[in-house]
Amino acid sequence: MGETSASRAPRFNPRMLTTATDTPLACTDVSVRVLAAREEFRDEYGRRLDPIREDRLLWRAQSFRHIVHLLPGHEVLHLGAGDGLFTSQLFKVGRGENPITAARFLLQRRGLASSPNIEMVQCESFPGPLHGRTFDLICGIDLIDERNCEQFLAAVFSLLKPGGQVMFYESNPRNPVLKIRRLFDRTDHRSLLSASSLEALFTRAGFTATLAIYNDFVFAPLNPTLIWLLRNLSLVLENTPGARTLAGSILVSAQKPGGPPARLQRPICEHASLRKAISVVVPCHNEEMNVRPLVSRLLELYRDYIHEIILVDDNSQDETAWVIREVAAEEALVQGVFRSPPNGVGRALADGYSAATGRYVLSLDCDFVHLLPEIRDLFDSAAEGHEVVIGSRFSRHSVLLNYPVQKIIANRAFHLLARLILRRKFRDLTNNLKLLKIEVVRALGLSEPHFAVNAETGLRPLLMGFSVSEVPISWINRTADMGVSSFRLAKVGGGYWRVLARLAIATRFGWRPLKRGPAA
Repeated sequence: MGETSASRAPRFNPRMLTTATDTPLACTDVSVRVLAAREEFRDEYGRRLDPIREDRLLWRAQSFRHIVHLLPGHEVLHLGAGDGLFTSQLFKVGRGENPITAARFLLQRRGLASSPNIEMVQCESFPGPLHGRTFDLICGIDLIDERNCEQFLAAVFSLLKPGGQVMFYESNPRNPVLKIRRLFDRTDHRSLLSASSLEALFTRAGFTATLAIYNDFVFAPLNPTLIWLLRNLSLVLENTPGARTLAGSILVSAQKPGGPPARLQRPICEHASLRKAISVVVPCHNEEMNVRPLVSRLLELYRDYIHEIILVDDNSQDETAWVIREVAAEEALVQGVFRSPPNGVGRALADGYSAATGRYVLSLDCDFVHLLPEIRDLFDSAAEGHEVVIGSRFSRHSVLLNYPVQKIIANRAFHLLARLILRRKFRDLTNNLKLLKIEVVRALGLSEPHFAVNAETGLRPLLMGFSVSEVPISWINRTADMGVSSFRLAKVGGGYWRVLARLAIATRFGWRPLKRGPAA
């Protein structure tokens, strides 16, 4: 178990919990006084010592959106709203489509921008004025304290709908900078919990699917150079065993059992230009568990956009082909393509592209069912006029959890070299989550038979001069119900470098555009 600060923090004394101006806290419940003190300390630290506070909170709001897969109409409870800045960022990333209840434990003089979708609640006890209400999603920052955690999480559990999700960001007691600062900062009386303690705590409280993961290496002391460096290193460090335990924060997510996750409350197909325009192409190899959930969720969220769903069975050894036939018989928008050997993702994708008849083609992996709400951002970008839209795992606001560090290093090395050789700016063009105009698809001239086709479908349109946009998405490691990835870095890595070499030569190292048509 990681270190906690309980042994170093002074014994809890409610009398020492006062505001920065020595005004008594506006609550009588001892547990709430702890929450109010945590809320005050967090906001005061952010205002005084965090030069990127607003951007950091936007980053965390984006993480919340991606992890819970936020949809319009989901009711959100933000606990410990404080000065309201994180509430404002939640409102922003949710496009103002989610009713947000912002609960404060500390009496605040600062206001929050009024909105018909934001309700402010002052809690002098907890759950207090929230008693009897339930929410789809609950979030908070730096609130879970060893002195009141059991009582706090019991209340949180009661406020959550069955199937609802929670996400909290908590300070990491193992962070070395925090340890040094607390030697001199006598105002920090928080009793922090380690990642393993938090995970056990949520499990005891009745939550399931609990994940406590180290997050965020952009911490003080900071200057512009360090901010740039740490933001670029953070994704690597967060996923590196050993090093990740020194992160600034611990991200905790969990779900309340007893029902399905909150579902869509209203249609989200809002672009008339995309109505019945999208051909969805999905390569499938041994994906019998994922086919039906993927199709069901696609149609639930985007039926008005979908022209057809093309499921390409790539010589599966399980019951994938049978499931595809069954789903196609039930749903007129679904059609199957059944390949003969040899197999390969690139071959399957090319066959799916050839069968597509929509004005746009959306390609994605069969196990992407959990991030389908984020595809909405791809449709937005296409409606703005971009010819190619790519889901980026490595943008500033992407979320990567449990991502294999060797794949991060290989991906970043490939993209760095590709940018230098091809003289273009991009962050992540090799993910198989792409939305392309049919004219782009017809011009590609793909040649790679395996995973390296993802490099072709990203780099070729850029070098041909098509308009390419990248939007942030999440990547969370496969759970047991999602099967096993067939991607093997050592086996397929050579194909990516082969694609880069071929395109570099064809464009004379980026100095001339790539011709549209068959592979060079």
